[in-house]
Amino acid sequence: MTSNPPLGVAAALSDTPPARTALSSFLLIDRVALITGAQRGIGLEMALALAEAGATVYCLDLPSSPDAGWLKVQAYVAGLPDLALGVKNKGRLEYVSGDMTNQKQMWGIAEDIVKKEGRLDVCIANAGILRGAECLEYSAEEFRKLMDVNVDGVLFTAQAAGRQMEKLGIPGSIIMTASMSGSITNFGQHWVAYNTSKSAVKQMARSMACELGTKKIRVNTISPGYIYTQMTKDFLDPRPELMKAWSEQNPLGRIGRPDELRGVTLWLASDASTFCTGSDIIVDGGHRAW
Repeated sequence: MTSNPPLGVAAALSDTPPARTALSSFLLIDRVALITGAQRGIGLEMALALAEAGATVYCLDLPSSPDAGWLKVQAYVAGLPDLALGVKNKGRLEYVSGDMTNQKQMWGIAEDIVKKEGRLDVCIANAGILRGAECLEYSAEEFRKLMDVNVDGVLFTAQAAGRQMEKLGIPGSIIMTASMSGSITNFGQHWVAYNTSKSAVKQMARSMACELGTKKIRVNTISPGYIYTQMTKDFLDPRPELMKAWSEQNPLGRIGRPDELRGVTLWLASDASTFCTGSDIIVDGGHRAW
């Protein structure tokens, strides 16, 4: 086994000076992250969580420049207090325009980040799309378009970061946003392509975790349930009966909030989860328990 400084009980039983290592293991000071689909929604929530922990986070999305909401969050991060006395690094957000379905472009973006920052520690392949249609009528064009983003784009993002982690010998963390829809079929919804894509993401992560484990690169997925993002809000608000139905489909009786994914994201990105790889972390309010 590799020799690491003692933590937890081992530290308490040694001559190590007392320290709050349970909290410090979640810090991302001097770490660099890349998150796709991070101009808004869940991706931006994840980016803010990592920045609050001290990371420099590159938020990738399609628009050539970020919107006013993203800029406001960037300013919020810039105004954060120091993490601790004498610790000046408080994280920051950067924006980069890119298309995750373009493999060469994604590889180049990761290379550029490393040229600027000297490292790349965390990657979250989060961007995705959802288009519904009856399974017998789903057009080939629409099916391929969804798979291009939700499957190919996730792979290209993970490749881009993983190549740099391997090159630099960094024990990095790759996180893919899957969905509970990769394990269940959403009642009443015609989401055959979306559900298929999220199942693929889960198996992709397991496969990559097994290949990259010897390189100390961890790969995991997060499977959210119904989360009340702006996109979900636009869909549900005109359909109060559907909001009620979705809320009743989990034991907590409500839709999740984007901020309720912050904790699991930070855990997987940080040294707090160094023995976790090839896992799917379910955050669905207990939806799958029924």
